[in-house]
Amino acid sequence: MNLFENIIDKTKNWLPKDGTVNYYGKLLPATEADYYLDKLIATIEWRNDEAIIFGKKIITKRKVAWYGEKAFEYTYSNITKHALPWTKELLELKNSIEQETGETFNSCLLNLYHTGEEGMAWHSDGEPDLKKDGAIASLSFGAERNFAFKHKQSAEKVALILEHGSLLVMKGVTQTYWLHRLPPTKRITKPRVNLTFRTIID
Repeated sequence: MNLFENIIDKTKNWLPKDGTVNYYGKLLPATEADYYLDKLIATIEWRNDEAIIFGKKIITKRKVAWYGEKAFEYTYSNITKHALPWTKELLELKNSIEQETGETFNSCLLNLYHTGEEGMAWHSDGEPDLKKDGAIASLSFGAERNFAFKHKQSAEKVALILEHGSLLVMKGVTQTYWLHRLPPTKRITKPRVNLTFRTIID
């Protein structure tokens, strides 16, 4: 056993330019991550996501939920959501992430991917509701999935594996210059829950 294999440099910037992405590795031990995965799947008010693309309403297999410190409005893909009040578990996780990163967050968008066949296309989180260049903390539970970035001008790509109970933080001008996505894969049959803690400008 290599005692150093799980040591991760949290200060490493995974992007070569124009933004900052830090990967903290596993923020929670496996048993605690298992607990939160089960609790989030069971208690979050999941809904199929909706988007209006070229005037047509699309319903996704992937499910989403939107929580916050008050009933914030958040609009993306031409659909407006209203935040639900924090649950006990979401507040616990938010506090842990804030202590780890030194950032503060007032809302969380959650995604439930039932299998690897559900993913997310290239996009950036640059909606006007969000704090400009604010940090977005992405906490993952369940199936390990590949996560990719692509520079908007140069098309350079960066990819990493997001582990069960792990934390990734995007900040600075990352959303201005980079797209990111969760590529689908038929190899993964287990669910993944992803929490992205954000700051909404009220």
